[in-house]
Amino acid sequence: MKKIIIRLQANSLFFSYQHNKNIREDLMNTNIISDSELVFSDDYILDNSQIVMPFFKELCDMNKITTLTFQNCEIACLMLKYFKGIKLIEKVRIKKEENISYAFCEELIAFKTAKNLECYAIPNYMLELLDKHHITVFTKSEVFYISPFMQRNNITDYTTIFYKKEIEVFTPMSEEDQNDFKIFLSINHYLKVVKFKILNRKDLEFIISSLKEYRYNNIYIELYQDILEPKDILYLRELNRQNKKRKIIIELNYSEEYLNRNLFKQISLNTLKVCGLILISIVVGSFGYVFVRNYVSMQEVSQIQEDVNNTISKADEIVEEPKEEEKESGLQIKNRYIDALTSINPDVVGYLKVNNTNVDYPVVLGTDNVYYLEHNLYKEYDQNGWIYMDFRNSVTSLNDNTIIYGHNMYYSGVMFGTLHRVLNSSWQEDPNNLVISFNTAYETMNWQVFSIYTIPKTSDYLRVSFDDDEDKMNYINMVKGRSKKDYEQEVTANDKILTLSTCTGNNARLVIHAKLILPIP
Repeated sequence: MKKIIIRLQANSLFFSYQHNKNIREDLMNTNIISDSELVFSDDYILDNSQIVMPFFKELCDMNKITTLTFQNCEIACLMLKYFKGIKLIEKVRIKKEENISYAFCEELIAFKTAKNLECYAIPNYMLELLDKHHITVFTKSEVFYISPFMQRNNITDYTTIFYKKEIEVFTPMSEEDQNDFKIFLSINHYLKVVKFKILNRKDLEFIISSLKEYRYNNIYIELYQDILEPKDILYLRELNRQNKKRKIIIELNYSEEYLNRNLFKQISLNTLKVCGLILISIVVGSFGYVFVRNYVSMQEVSQIQEDVNNTISKADEIVEEPKEEEKESGLQIKNRYIDALTSINPDVVGYLKVNNTNVDYPVVLGTDNVYYLEHNLYKEYDQNGWIYMDFRNSVTSLNDNTIIYGHNMYYSGVMFGTLHRVLNSSWQEDPNNLVISFNTAYETMNWQVFSIYTIPKTSDYLRVSFDDDEDKMNYINMVKGRSKKDYEQEVTANDKILTLSTCTGNNARLVIHAKLILPIP
């Protein structure tokens, strides 16, 4: 607990901390008021704002206070808020010979009535900010202070901080550097690159945690050091894995000297071996590439699905007010787990599951039928793509035919890579397999399979709506006629249809059609 002394000096109030080691016993738990001096504990002020604010206003009105003088920025940040709205106060002074803090600068702007600030020194970028809010600054120091962090990055004004896209961090970072870095993040809106000269784990982790704290995404951290130790490389890879969702990526930039030196050594060594290994390399490389690529694909999709499952498991804990689209359409979100998945990707519109296959994925809806052919759920470039709905379809009011696409990643089994199992008689003999689950946020739905076939590439089955009932029945009869088996399912013009489409060998298509049984209550 600190004691704050408030002294009346003409038309000014002066605020300071009482630093005497021996505080009178009667001051330890009370607050003293006299004609020229007031003593409050900081705890009392913080706990009784509704009492002290009217008191301070009356004090200022009675004594026509126009100036607030503070011992330092710390006490100014604490006390300024209690004098908001007192129009007579136009000037604020800081007595201590210190550089003005950004926290105080924000409090002063929020204070609104102050027109003048008198202090010892102020960074240029804060001076510009205060000037924009029509606050005139008078300093006692002739040179405006610039911190080492700001100086090294040539940041001297507020506008530069706001628009700066690239900064350099020098390690080890001092406490002042860390404070300035956080101030920079709180103002900046365009940062893309953070450069490091030397790997310092403590500073690197501070930078990443600060970027997360201020909700930065898509940041490259470039490390200009010849990293040789395997443990350091593994450490950096793990950081990249942990921050993949926010796309905070650490990149190594080796020196030209290092690359040239090691490249020459490598070329010399390989020259002696190349004749004997070239054929083996081609064969092993081809198989190895396929194996590694498939393994990586499975790992990447597995990691995304782990994120999906974690999000789904927490969906019931989230209680939200109805969204605007719910209010406007009259629809009610029934499947909170699908709505929760929009936190990973706002394009998520449903969830698809086909029994006894690996098809068990969220479904996204893009603005075309191309983007998700080569982007995953995180919207990262990915040859696997993702499972997506035809952009012409509506998720709130299902079309006559809802079409869902996905790549046939046969060797890795991801996306529609195991959908070929539907052609096996053993799969078709199980009636549970012939019921597909496709849900949206608004409905839980089962779909009964009525046609499965392969066909040379064509687009005649990719229709989402029909001119009339006759047109729709002609379509239904066409796709039923292509089926490799008669599933003995009656399909009428009133039925909603679900179509799954993927590529198969020789530029052909594997297609499944199912009808909506009934939404599950």
